[in-house]
Amino acid sequence: QVQLVESGGGLVQPGGSLRLSCVASGSIFTLRTMRWFRQAPGKQRDFVASIISDGRTNYADPVKGRFTISRDNAKNAVYLQMNSLKPEDTAAYYCNADISTFAARRLEAYWGQGTQVTVSS
Repeated sequence: QVQLVESGGGLVQPGGSLRLSCVASGSIFTLRTMRWFRQAPGKQRDFVASIISDGRTNYADPVKGRFTISRDNAKNAVYLQMNSLKPEDTAAYYCNADISTFAARRLEAYWGQGTQVTVSS
């Protein structure tokens, strides 16, 4: 009923930039907090950034000052602008959102399929 689809990943050199996008679609009644997580091979999935529907944001310490999360409520979309990328930012990046559907009318967490970001020279 609800899908999150990420895009924008790829290979970039250290110091470069990428912009990730995530669009939610389906029978959406309410879309609250949207988040980005990342998972490097052999490691746990870590929180990167979040944005509430009113625009308030929160960031993990490793990305503060380099990454910017934003959203377009009209498009049910969230973005992650990543600047000054480092090799340690290499990971699969996942979109996560708290969504209620017209059928359920309760908030549930949904995940995208992930998009790979590789920072290497």
